[in-house]
Amino acid sequence: MPREHILVVEDEADIRELVRYNLEREGYVVHQAGSGEEALRFIRSRKPDVILLDLMLPEIDGLEVCRRLKNDQDCRHIPVIMLTAKGEESDVVAGLELGADDYVTKPFSTRVLIARIRAVLRRHAAAPDEGDRASEPIQAHNIMIHPGRREVLVDGEPVDLTHTEFEVLRFLARRPGWVFTRYQIVDAVHGNDYAVTERSVDVQIVGLRKKLGEAGKYINTVRGVGYRFQEQP
Repeated sequence: MPREHILVVEDEADIRELVRYNLEREGYVVHQAGSGEEALRFIRSRKPDVILLDLMLPEIDGLEVCRRLKNDQDCRHIPVIMLTAKGEESDVVAGLELGADDYVTKPFSTRVLIARIRAVLRRHAAAPDEGDRASEPIQAHNIMIHPGRREVLVDGEPVDLTHTEFEVLRFLARRPGWVFTRYQIVDAVHGNDYAVTERSVDVQIVGLRKKLGEAGKYINTVRGVGYRFQEQP
């Protein structure tokens, strides 16, 4: 059975070695990079199954590495787990907005890190179950959503959305009329075990409605429950 390849991007050699030792004990194939530049070169040539990405890197920091990967059609599918220091909440939020899959705060438990890796691998292995629908364009009212191109058009005009806003819109629009709780939306967009509050979902919806203009009215609030995308008459 093929073993998953994990790239550890961390400038502190002792942390890299500790992570490598524990992951190899679990049967993973581990690669290492000590800088953002080295990581990007490796990823574009080898395509690991998971990337453990420290945010505090010299020269090209982790957020910039994540941004470049998620803007690269060939690499954007690779799961990214951020390694962060305590007190870096704003960086965590920025990383999740860029498309990172999860984060672990230093100093971290090896057992927790391995559990997060396994969870991310399970989610990505399950993603193809949606079949070809995952990449099919979605036409909803005057909104056209192109998943493959990560593009949203309203009346033919492009709308610039963040990664999370796009995923929330796609999730709701694919099932018009269905009501989803805030945490169902969080699980669908980011997966399980995320430190995302109900308020965070509300903020995403507010931003979406504003960017969609008049079309924002199609995202309905269901009081006491969550949100739904309005069915076409």
